[in-house]
Amino acid sequence: MKTAIALLLLVVCALLDASHGASAQGFPAKPVRLIIPFPPGGGSDVVGRIIAQKLSEKLGQQVVVENKGGAGGSIGTEAAVRSAADGYTMVLASSSEIAINPHLYKLDYDTIKDLTPVAMVASTPIVVVVNPAFPVKTIAELIAYAKANPGAVNVASAGNGSITHLSGELFRSMTKVNWAHVPYKGAAPAISDLMGGRVQVMFSALPAAMPMIKGERITAIAVSTRARTPGLPDVPTISASGVPDYDVMFWYGIFVPAATPKDIVTKLYDATAESLKSQDVINSLAAQGAVPGAMTQAQFADFVKAEQSTWGKVVKESGAKVD
Repeated sequence: MKTAIALLLLVVCALLDASHGASAQGFPAKPVRLIIPFPPGGGSDVVGRIIAQKLSEKLGQQVVVENKGGAGGSIGTEAAVRSAADGYTMVLASSSEIAINPHLYKLDYDTIKDLTPVAMVASTPIVVVVNPAFPVKTIAELIAYAKANPGAVNVASAGNGSITHLSGELFRSMTKVNWAHVPYKGAAPAISDLMGGRVQVMFSALPAAMPMIKGERITAIAVSTRARTPGLPDVPTISASGVPDYDVMFWYGIFVPAATPKDIVTKLYDATAESLKSQDVINSLAAQGAVPGAMTQAQFADFVKAEQSTWGKVVKESGAKVD
């Protein structure tokens, strides 16, 4: 009897392996959805559309972008978590949704346990931008102005809990300034109000702000990383402008539901890695101030866990809260 049961289990496992392999070999057999958890026009949308176009070529099926914004990216991320784990739904999530939101929101999902990291797509600094009419052109002047006019500076973000919010909170905590946080539903409306003078400052993902910086409709005064960015070589870093310990990198990555078969995850990783080596993708990302990711799938998974731990400490130490 035991022998018969053992043989039956072996047959079942073999059939499952065969069907699994067949599904991976035939994947994708229809269009793939890429959820962007923010409205059109922001940094996630820009980067997502760049990679979606090239992924369509590499996978041989159209990668359809679906914008699903709200709650600092949590609504779109949760939609991916709840999707079928078959590889046909991906989400382009970032530092905000994966590493920061769990420490600010009461989520009905776990970004580590319920999602599988596929590949880092790109990384970029946060850029501090101001309205051209605002009488501040350096970080030192921003700190001095905010201290001389406590509560009078309106600082926009792409939404509560986003990295554009938390980057500002970290800066405020480190410099002891007092200003008003003004959250928007995405980067595009925030930057629009910055251009219109309804807010004076924003800590923005560089891809979202770059077109307006180049068009001289907003002014970049500093970037968040230790080194200057090639996209804005004349713009100094925050750390070299009087806040020496300030260092923030913003990243974007592709994730799928946790139960997605490993062979399908590998196929998506391979297609993404190939896409990121394409010169047109490299050039398109560079035009937005971003550089393509270069981690293996395993390295990215370890990086994501470390990032969640790092940002958890930042949230706690800065006292940042969702307004």
